[in-house]
Amino acid sequence: MMGTVAVNGEVCRLEDLRLQDFLQSFFFGAGFFETLLVEEGAPMFLERHLARLRESLGAHAGCVHAPPPEVLTPEAVREALRRCLEADASLGPRFTGVAKLVAGDGRLLLSFRSLPPRPPEEGVALQAVEERCYRRGDPTLNHKSVSYLRQYAHLGRGTVFVNEAGELCEVPNGNLFFLVGDSVVTPPLEAPCLPGIIRSVLLVEGRLAGRPIVERPVRREQVGDVRGCVLTNSVSLALAVPRLLGRELPESHALAGHARAVVRESARRNGD
Repeated sequence: MMGTVAVNGEVCRLEDLRLQDFLQSFFFGAGFFETLLVEEGAPMFLERHLARLRESLGAHAGCVHAPPPEVLTPEAVREALRRCLEADASLGPRFTGVAKLVAGDGRLLLSFRSLPPRPPEEGVALQAVEERCYRRGDPTLNHKSVSYLRQYAHLGRGTVFVNEAGELCEVPNGNLFFLVGDSVVTPPLEAPCLPGIIRSVLLVEGRLAGRPIVERPVRREQVGDVRGCVLTNSVSLALAVPRLLGRELPESHALAGHARAVVRESARRNGD
């Protein structure tokens, strides 16, 4: 994490933050976060991220102390971001990297970090399964809580989370799209999985590589019918999954390329 941050729009240094200002978030995980791609100083899909953040805060109004509404507007976040970039020469107005919003304890914390290392040319292989901690219909997994140990423990391990019914749900850092038959299939929110921002963009577009995008369960034993797979998240946008649970998927790279093009075109068209 880089040294300049903003709290409720006020620019400060990371080392000046006080633990007592974030006690509920720190001790109880009572908060939510959003991770955004920033390109040349412009946050991508900011309105969608804030809408999801406000929805999570509203769904947990009795246990999470939300920031003031005025700091949760796109205009306020853009202004805070601009001021942070101008205040820190290591960032600068044309910063390209990752911004993170954390909401809880009545505060909105904005911080920054560098882009992750580029994924290898062959994409991201998903070869492991975790089937002990996801249960169909679990509503907590539809929100990006700062209580993130379940996902964090599996980052970088090529893990797919599977529910008790043997249905593929998501990966620690993103949603999944599978090329099956003549459709591109993504698990429903009830699987459960996070309502990812890139997931929502693709669902609104409705088609990928000329095929309809549909929400329906994909069971583990159906992996043999999958010809391509894409991992989506707000930083990498879309990554090819050329190997899924022991199977080679020859169409993943082309599918991921189509997905990135669709997402970027949506952002351009909608001013995101």
